Amino acid sequence: MVKPGMDRRAAVAELLAARKGALVVTGLGSPAYDVHAAGDEAANYYLWGAMGGAALVGLGLAQAQPAKRVMVITGDGEMLMAYGALATISVAAPRNLDVIVLDNGHYGETGMQVSHSGRGIDLAAVARASGFAETGVLRENAEVAGLCARLAQPAAGPRLFVLKIAAENLPRSLPPRDATHIKTRFRAHLGLTTC
Repeated sequence: MVKPGMDRRAAVAELLAARKGALVVTGLGSPAYDVHAAGDEAANYYLWGAMGGAALVGLGLAQAQPAKRVMVITGDGEMLMAYGALATISVAAPRNLDVIVLDNGHYGETGMQVSHSGRGIDLAAVARASGFAETGVLRENAEVAGLCARLAQPAAGPRLFVLKIAAENLPRSLPPRDATHIKTRFRAHLGLTTC
C-alpha cells in the first residue's frame, strides 16, 4: 500500500541539489535530519532546541545577506508555533527568502499527534493572506522539479511553499549538535570572522 504524501527525503534532496548557493536554515527535528541526510554542508544552519525559530532566523539571515538566497526548511508543527512569523516576514518583505514547510499533518517529534494542519489549517493560505509574494501547495514528488525552477527565479517578496509529505518517522541522520561549531563554520562559509 502506498502511503499518502510525498517522500520527504527525496523532495528535500531534490530541493538541495538545485539550491545554487542558497543558505539553508533548518527547523527543529525531522527537517534537520532530512537536510543532513541529503549532504552536510557549511551553508546549512541547523537549529537545535529552537522550536518555532527557523523562519525568523531565516528572515534575519536574509536581511543580513541580501545578495544571497535563503531557504528555510521547516515542519508544519514548527510553523504553526511561529504563526506570527508569517506577518513579520511579510512586513519585512525580503526578496531573497523562501520558506519550505514539510507538512505531514502531525507532530512527528512528540509521538505523531495530529497537528492543526492535519485538522485543516492551510499554511499556504495563511502566508498568502499575510502578504507573501508567492505561495503554493505541492502534493506529488513530480512537482518538486517545477518548484526548483520557480525558486531559481527572482522573487517579488518572500515565498512559502507547503510540501504535503507522508506521515512517517524515518531513521535519523543527525547533523552536528554543537551550536558553536555550526555557527563558526557557517560564519566561515560566509567569509565572516569568527567570534
